[in-house]
Amino acid sequence: MAKPRATILELAADLDAGRTTSRALIEEALARIADPAGEGKRSFIKVYAEEAKLAADAQDRLRRAGYKASPLAGLPVSIKDLFDVAGERTLAGSKARDDAPAATRDAAIVGRLKAAGAVIIGRTNMTEFAFSGVGINPHYGTPGNPWDRSRIPGGSSSGAAVSVADGQCAVAIGTDTGGSVRIPSALCGLVGFKPTQVRVPLDGAFPLSTTLDSIGPLANSVACCAIADAVMAGEAPLVPAALGPAGLRLGIPRNTYLFDELDAEVAVGFERACAALTRAGARLADQPLPELAQYGAINAKGGFSPPEAYDAHRELLARRGDDYDPRVKLRIVRGAEMSAPDYVRLIADRARFIAAVDARLEGCDALIVPTVAVIARPIAAFAADADFYRLNSLILRNPNVVNFLDRCAITLPVSPPGEAPVGLMLIGRRHGDHRLLSIAQGVATVLGRA
Repeated sequence: MAKPRATILELAADLDAGRTTSRALIEEALARIADPAGEGKRSFIKVYAEEAKLAADAQDRLRRAGYKASPLAGLPVSIKDLFDVAGERTLAGSKARDDAPAATRDAAIVGRLKAAGAVIIGRTNMTEFAFSGVGINPHYGTPGNPWDRSRIPGGSSSGAAVSVADGQCAVAIGTDTGGSVRIPSALCGLVGFKPTQVRVPLDGAFPLSTTLDSIGPLANSVACCAIADAVMAGEAPLVPAALGPAGLRLGIPRNTYLFDELDAEVAVGFERACAALTRAGARLADQPLPELAQYGAINAKGGFSPPEAYDAHRELLARRGDDYDPRVKLRIVRGAEMSAPDYVRLIADRARFIAAVDARLEGCDALIVPTVAVIARPIAAFAADADFYRLNSLILRNPNVVNFLDRCAITLPVSPPGEAPVGLMLIGRRHGDHRLLSIAQGVATVLGRA
């Protein structure tokens, strides 16, 4: 990619005009991954070097013959290490699955990406089994944040974010159970989109929480995310028209825990974005959301992820539990403590919570909040278990309520170049994905991030 942060549409235009070839883009991406001075050895668990070159050559031949499946055709795309690829073991960032049977077919989204002409360049590193928002992996290393390599990238889609930020692919595909697309996007200065869950099929994705898991893109623009999302959702890869902020009602739930303990950089970035949107004619207003006060009590026994993860891991824990990251293992085994009545109550409480919040936000075009309360912390700050769990909870705090509400959300970078990356999160309605992407296009234009 001639520009490390080029967008899908820019690269597709270069291909269409003959200014470059898919083979050249793939060679360039592979060189960045292989650069010993870069993060490729930590951002990727597996690289498809030869396969990607063959696929690129095939896409170049198709383009010369007048065939282009989508704007992604011929572009390098990375996939998180929990998606099945036919004939390979799905490790999910762990050593404990190194004897798992090979997948018999591609994950649904991998098949759709290939059908759209995307060149899968490799499998990206991640928090083991996707169970934290930090991005640290003791088995395969921790990719350094592109802003400061001594800092965390965010997780669990850690390698995904670094692969895009370092120009190793045009777009990365991650999963988001409690913020795992939006957190690393925010901490690495990218756009990250979490769709309404049912929008993108989970077939062939190693689960964390079957109730909360969703699949989304990390990329350099809203349009990039819209294209990748549409392909994975089985829709025409079109970019929704931008919806200007003028007249939009954007709610800010300031009197909630979502605004507690903000780093100064986060608070400044958020207010700067709000001021720009107000100047552009958006109607920003404090949005009461007293229902959030119930969220902690509803999830007091750990929420959906521990019991649903424990169900998926019981046999593997018994056989290979000593090979797990102890911090991940601790959170999974906690799921054994939840009783069937507790789980049934959680399902019912969630339904009531969603209905109450939906009623409260009727007439609000989107909520806006800081994506993550803090900037990326040094990796060394997580050495002690107590610090790890405290900071992980703070990092996950704002994004994970969106999954519980099954709403769509997108994070946009709001920091000037050179400053610590900060994300602004727009939260839309369930099944309001297209409208949220249109709003995000308009907001990004106002913020100079289109």
